[in-house]
Amino acid sequence: MKQINGYSKLSKEEKIDWVVSNYFSGDVSVKQELLSYWHEDVAVQKIFDDFCENTLTNMYMPYGVAPNFLINGSWYCLPMAIEESSVVAAMANAGKFWGERGGFHATIIGTTKIGQVHFTYVGDKQILFEQFPVLKKELLEGAKYLTVNMDARGGGVLDVELIDMTAFEADYFQLKVSFETCDSMGANFINSVLEEYATLLKEYVTRNNFPGTLKVILSIVSNYTPDCLVRAWVECPIEDLGIVGGLQPREFAEKVRMAVRIAEVDPHRATTHNKGIYNGVDAVIIATGNDFRAVEACGHTYAARNGRYSSLTHCSLENDTFKFWIDLPLAVGTVGGLTQLHPLVKRSLQILGNPDAKQLMQFAAVAGLAQNFAALRALTTVGIQQGHMKMHLLNILNYLEATEREKEQALAYFKDKVVSFTTTRVLLEQLRSASKEVE
Repeated sequence: MKQINGYSKLSKEEKIDWVVSNYFSGDVSVKQELLSYWHEDVAVQKIFDDFCENTLTNMYMPYGVAPNFLINGSWYCLPMAIEESSVVAAMANAGKFWGERGGFHATIIGTTKIGQVHFTYVGDKQILFEQFPVLKKELLEGAKYLTVNMDARGGGVLDVELIDMTAFEADYFQLKVSFETCDSMGANFINSVLEEYATLLKEYVTRNNFPGTLKVILSIVSNYTPDCLVRAWVECPIEDLGIVGGLQPREFAEKVRMAVRIAEVDPHRATTHNKGIYNGVDAVIIATGNDFRAVEACGHTYAARNGRYSSLTHCSLENDTFKFWIDLPLAVGTVGGLTQLHPLVKRSLQILGNPDAKQLMQFAAVAGLAQNFAALRALTTVGIQQGHMKMHLLNILNYLEATEREKEQALAYFKDKVVSFTTTRVLLEQLRSASKEVE
């Protein structure tokens, strides 16, 4: 294969032809397979095509719902887009479990987001700090044309700080800007304001003849938003937990508390523990058209904020009460971006009652807490593999090309047995051998 110039200028079908020709020896069936995933509605497909560059086709992901979630006194159904077996089932089970024990509770702790202008100044830094109060006023006023609409919605720039970073890198400083972006995630708004601040900063230094050299390095939103924070929790008398997986209520509660404590002190366990949390969070974030990569990056940074990577959830057993909670930084939006474009994202938001950004933060945090509880309940009782492998059974059967009749027989056989790839393969061999003998 040779390097290709102008690939992005080809039509979509020409792009497919090039890929098929160079990587599949011109196999027409591969082209037909790629074409088969195009949406039948040309207008809808055009929307999908414009989401990214060099689009060839669409890659499907399962889209489901977890019903029976009682959150702050109201019932909800959580839309989820995820390909991992057992996640949605586990979520639904956790929703039902806590729906019978008072439900989930959630509250917003803060909604502040951060952006930064990173720059170097070779000169007397005392002058920078002496001049900063005047500079700050000019920055706020100079970018008014960009913030006026957000200001009118109750958002905008909350504060601008000058941060001395020279302890880490010579001559390095930053403008740290706090924002409120209301119901939008706000990245584009924040970046536009920051770039204007960078221009105004350079102009101010030049106009006032600062005895030094200032160079802007970059201006960009930060995906670490520790002050854009939501808390979700469940609690009930320990005895109300009932018998779980054969364990008495207090024994189950203590095992869950200890499992959470292990994740608080051991980064190896915390990583898997928090990954499970994001099974729930990401599924809701993707279904609602938000940036799961930014959400995860922020959450993992928050988990390490005290210098050691730790659990995002916590558990206490005090006054005969089981309490399980999560504090999660979440920067999400319900306006702008895919929320107005992707057909299923619109449906997801409708299922949730067309929430604002604060409500969506709460739903996502509840999803993470529910998924974590479901995982801990399995881990501390029957083990994680029993439920997971049963959900994975259909994937194994499809891989082994089982017929519909064989699937029915396998599902019945494994109803009270542990699933594995080997036992499934052996069962199919036995079923097929018996079928041949009958014939």
